[in-house]
Amino acid sequence: MTKSKPPSTAALLACAHDLADASGAVIRPYFRRRLGVEDKGGAAGFDPVTVADRAAERAIVRHLATVFPCHGVIGEEFGTTQPDARFRWVIDPIDGTRAFISGLPTWGTLIGLIDGDTPIIGVMDQPVTGERFWAKPSGAYMRTGTAKPRRLSTRPCPKLDDAVLSSTHPDLFAKGRQQAILHTLKSRARLTRYGADCYAFSMLAAGFIDVVIEPGLKPYDIVALIPIIEQAGGCVTTWDGGPATHGGDVIACGDKALHATLLKMISSLKA
Repeated sequence: MTKSKPPSTAALLACAHDLADASGAVIRPYFRRRLGVEDKGGAAGFDPVTVADRAAERAIVRHLATVFPCHGVIGEEFGTTQPDARFRWVIDPIDGTRAFISGLPTWGTLIGLIDGDTPIIGVMDQPVTGERFWAKPSGAYMRTGTAKPRRLSTRPCPKLDDAVLSSTHPDLFAKGRQQAILHTLKSRARLTRYGADCYAFSMLAAGFIDVVIEPGLKPYDIVALIPIIEQAGGCVTTWDGGPATHGGDVIACGDKALHATLLKMISSLKA
């Protein structure tokens, strides 16, 4: 039996854009409306989910089923289907639900595609502001609304003393080594900003932030962002320098020399 030819990069990227369009159409009517909020975190702490999160993921899964029914899905809200598929879409319908329910625009829809274990396409879509960031194997781009896309590039910043550092919230870092790592980096960085979720990674790819450090990410929190950062010239790994595809404690830098320096700093801070 002859194996079917895998879809082209152009077809896969077009699908990713269609998924962002479909999810955005679902999400926009819910933003800055009073919604019921369910806490799915339990004893682990407040972890909100809304009807918008679930409706957006359903819209993405429905579209994928019509275009690439043999592809797998790893979604935040409804789990994994076809885990052994070569191509798997990694979905966070609203990354930054806390911002979403607070009426803040620092959230986005994350749509990533992995081929085996390699992230090859990523989209971060902010459907209210109209900003979309994406990457394919030949580059990273962004556009606002219908404006012409522009190529993304991280900025040179080899020294932490000159860097803008971002993280979602200091309370997410566990007491002990994790908090010590954040404190050490924060005390050296020129400026630290909190609360941007996936938007901070996108601003790193666009050349406005130099370091993003986060503990305890899930694959759907980071897979879509890996190609965007890497194709813009940056580097993203776990704190021990491993691949970030499976999540974990993650650090991204726009400057690869700074990334190498920070990995050494982190390694020197023992438990």
